[in-house]
Amino acid sequence: MSRFLVVVFIFFTAPVFTQRAVFYAKKKTICFPKTTEGAKLNYRYIIKNTGKAPLEFYGFDTECTCTEVTLPQNPLKPNEQNFIDIVFDTNGKYFFQDRVIYLSTNTRKKREKLRFKVFVVPKD
Repeated sequence: MSRFLVVVFIFFTAPVFTQRAVFYAKKKTICFPKTTEGAKLNYRYIIKNTGKAPLEFYGFDTECTCTEVTLPQNPLKPNEQNFIDIVFDTNGKYFFQDRVIYLSTNTRKKREKLRFKVFVVPKD
């Protein structure tokens, strides 16, 4: 009888331990139009927590200091939507640029990715 109770307990409590935040971005990869060097490109990624636990952002990594990232200040509750804003400074960047933003989160993967691409025409 005690084994049966243990199995029933595990069966009913297991979903509580597996609840996680799930990161969803409407568009994870953005392609900007051809741009002249020196422009600052802005974009707002629409994000949502499609999981069952609050989504937290601990920080981010970019490939260079030319990309500024603004993360939500508070955790996203389940089914809550918010934004991640980026600014890419094309000054000193030439030709095809393919940049990745790595987000440190509490999702199962622990690291989520956003990406943008742009062709930068050098100034004369």
